[in-house]
Amino acid sequence: MDWRDQLRVKYKTANVVEKLIALNIGVFVLQFVFQTLAFLFQFSGNFFVNWFSFPTQIESWLYKPWSVISYAFLHAGFFHLLFNMLVLHFAGRFFLTFFAPKKLLNYYFLGAISGALLFALSYNLFPVFSNLGNVPLIGASAAVMAILIGVATQAPQMQIRLLLIGNVKLWHIAVVFVVLDVIRIPFGNAGGHIAHLGGALLGYAYTKQLNKGNDIGLWFEKIFDAVAGWFSSASSSNKTPFKKVYRNPRNTYTAKAKQASKTDKQKKIDAILDKISENGYESLSKEEKDFLFKVGKE
Repeated sequence: MDWRDQLRVKYKTANVVEKLIALNIGVFVLQFVFQTLAFLFQFSGNFFVNWFSFPTQIESWLYKPWSVISYAFLHAGFFHLLFNMLVLHFAGRFFLTFFAPKKLLNYYFLGAISGALLFALSYNLFPVFSNLGNVPLIGASAAVMAILIGVATQAPQMQIRLLLIGNVKLWHIAVVFVVLDVIRIPFGNAGGHIAHLGGALLGYAYTKQLNKGNDIGLWFEKIFDAVAGWFSSASSSNKTPFKKVYRNPRNTYTAKAKQASKTDKQKKIDAILDKISENGYESLSKEEKDFLFKVGKE
């Protein structure tokens, strides 16, 4: 099993929360690579951040509509990223015990959109923001808040054991996060805190509607599946065509037997990875997990 297969296995076995965390970390690294380039070439500002952050003015957003989602993968610094990823890991782990992985993506992206829209509305509605200048929105906080509040709405009485504190109910944690955002609005980053509240509102409303049988994020899920399917089809069409190779007739039987064994093993790996992709790692039988572990060590 070469390094490409090992990476493929690791990617397939990672859950959606781990993939989102990895993506945020990757974008964070890329963000500061561009900042270094801007410093070396004496460019004004950071092109990468300017291009993917969410602007305060509606007319500016029309020129980069993707920013309503892309801003949720940018962060102002290491501790900004660290805090958001810790909360995402914490909330996402509990979220996946109640909802499917696709629902978590719905909450994340729709939470980001909801936060951005409330941010833009506030900047164009409240007079105080006219004195704060055009400070674009970045950070995954609104998206993460949607997941946290969403799962807290679903299981408010769930007991969480916190270090130095003891057992705390999940809804208590959610309320603390919301209250902190409300009371911190006058003390800096007002737009950011309002965006967090937008994500929280989305998470609460989404869960309430799901419990009534209404999936308000189904439209986004269909779009996401269509885009993912398009990229998957494009990737398949770009694969290198099979080359016919002629072997020396000597030891043909042995070579064919080895090739057949290798093909069967690869087919089994592919089948297991497809199963993980559709139903998650926990859907595997003990035999399949043992096989995957054994192959990973080869």
